[in-house]
Amino acid sequence: MKLFDRYNVPCPRYTSYPTVPYWENNVTKENWHGSLKQLDQKHRALSLYIHLPYCASLCTYCACNTRITKNRLVQKPYVDTVLKEWNSYQDYFKNWTLDELHLGGGTPTFFDPEELVNLLAPILDSVKKGEDYAFSFEGHPENTSFEHLKVLRSLGFKRLSLGIQDFDDQVQKAINRLQSVKEVKRVVDQARSLLYDSINFDIVYGLPFQTALTVRDTINEVIQLRPDRIAYYSYAHVPWKKPGQRSYTKYDLPTGQEKRRLYELGREMLLDAGYQAIGMDHFALPEEALNQSFSNKTLHRNFMGYTPSKTDVLIGLGSSAISDIGLGLKQNNKTIEGYFKDIKEDGFSNVTGHLLNEEDHQVKGVVMAVMCGKDVVINEDFPISMDIIEERMGTLIEDQLVTIEGNKIHVTKQGEDFVRNIALVFDERYWAKQPAEKQFSDAV
Repeated sequence: MKLFDRYNVPCPRYTSYPTVPYWENNVTKENWHGSLKQLDQKHRALSLYIHLPYCASLCTYCACNTRITKNRLVQKPYVDTVLKEWNSYQDYFKNWTLDELHLGGGTPTFFDPEELVNLLAPILDSVKKGEDYAFSFEGHPENTSFEHLKVLRSLGFKRLSLGIQDFDDQVQKAINRLQSVKEVKRVVDQARSLLYDSINFDIVYGLPFQTALTVRDTINEVIQLRPDRIAYYSYAHVPWKKPGQRSYTKYDLPTGQEKRRLYELGREMLLDAGYQAIGMDHFALPEEALNQSFSNKTLHRNFMGYTPSKTDVLIGLGSSAISDIGLGLKQNNKTIEGYFKDIKEDGFSNVTGHLLNEEDHQVKGVVMAVMCGKDVVINEDFPISMDIIEERMGTLIEDQLVTIEGNKIHVTKQGEDFVRNIALVFDERYWAKQPAEKQFSDAV
């Protein structure tokens, strides 16, 4: 617990570098498309993220960009707009392969199966699938039907992520996320019958009314269902950003060492059950692709989280979706109305963005390597000297979270739980202008 007390400080999650608060907001339609034209157009790998923001009910713990509605008529206009946005991109990727496709939200299974076909079929018809493509989607156990699973499987989807969070009745009622073990088992069994080869569960610790007993019961149920991957996330309480979280108070939440003990309990149970710890917050069975990539040092991290392999470009489609094309980053308009207006008028949406300079590129490479558990070699032209790096790493070295040998930095086994703190050492934009107020969730 001493390490937890020392390193549980606000820290970026590093799904990108620079992190969003440090973007310079210097992206325009002209320089974005100019950057796309600079990309090598032959034999490149593409990832697509499609944000589907609608949910039938509000999960009060959620910090995602969502729209709560029961109106099924919202589906077609949204699909049509996303396809129009994709049309503005597809000429750049004619010779590329689509290696990754992920549907996130919101609740992608809010959309009827036929509307998902209307969305995905034109996209898949316009680009070649990679040899080892990985298509995945997020589903709510309550509304993910066999028809959803069957239709998406026919389109090439083989990975399914289910938001479990917690199985305890009191916790589920507090966060308004209701699903039974029976419902989850039904979806898992149906997916496996259709030969989905990877099923992920999202579990959250630090939720209102969670205790060691409720976490133990939840993890025991999870182990019985045996998902291939597990993301075990820390709950971030930000009621000033997400009013839904005001339905309970900070006094209902496990905090500090009590919260950390919930993570340690869940982690120990998963390791005992044969799962391997991967990077930050993730666990996978030994034969799962994510674990294989972690073992052979090919693990990659982007706005979709950890992925088994690296693609050259990530394009985000839909409201609030984020793109990373290597040369620059941008986020679409966060409101559905604003996104619709942008795409209708210009075929281009951007609420904020950042064009990377040479220093950004160098730092990004090191930050992402650290987040993926890789050794780092600091070259002579790196923008931060080894003297400064060692000074910033003082306590990290003392606590044996990292070792330094010459210009080589190694994250130890114990350090794997603190990779965000280690990555922070290299974040020059953070050190140049540290936030005056809390902008990031706590590191551990």
